[in-house]
Amino acid sequence: MTMHLVRGLSTTGRSRKKQKWASSEQKRQAQELEQSWAQIKSQSASKSVAQRPLTKPVIMPKIPAGRDTTSHIKSHDSGIGNAARADTKVYTGDKVMGISIVHKSCLQPVFSQEQARDLASMRR
Repeated sequence: MTMHLVRGLSTTGRSRKKQKWASSEQKRQAQELEQSWAQIKSQSASKSVAQRPLTKPVIMPKIPAGRDTTSHIKSHDSGIGNAARADTKVYTGDKVMGISIVHKSCLQPVFSQEQARDLASMRR
């Protein structure tokens, strides 16, 4: 059965119907429970981060001896650029006759005259 045919159910787990109680006692207990949860939530939200005690003291790392006077370390500069430009790649063999475009951007290598004719007539 599909979910859109079922009345009163949702995928979030919450019922859309108004809740009915079996007795007034159960309704009163549920309302008291909701009020106590609301109180607990409001008390925990009222404490700011600054008022909460730290669980662990913050330990700062110690600076090794001799390092406290070094404010800047110079990087090595040889005066030469980063890298050489790569050579352009060129096919120097004799097997491939060329490249054909079969459909949109589908590039295929052509190895023979017969294959070129087949690709031109869209035969595969």
